[in-house]
Amino acid sequence: MPDAMSQAQLLVVDRAACAGHGLCYGTAPDLIDCNDQGDPIVPDRPLGADEVELAREAILVCPERALTLATAPAAAAS
Repeated sequence: MPDAMSQAQLLVVDRAACAGHGLCYGTAPDLIDCNDQGDPIVPDRPLGADEVELAREAILVCPERALTLATAPAAAAS
């Protein structure tokens, strides 16, 4: 069974926690975009290895802790 580090990861936004500071898409503009209200738009797919590192950087700068990484379901990972 593969460990969590080798499984596909998704970037998830807790919309209720997000205050729209914009630090996440300022930190990782190649990964995270924003809508007209300033809410982050994250990829709706498993992240590539280089994207996981960008996601981790964005997670660290979020003052609301509204971003997390989650393990992608097996069907999405293939």
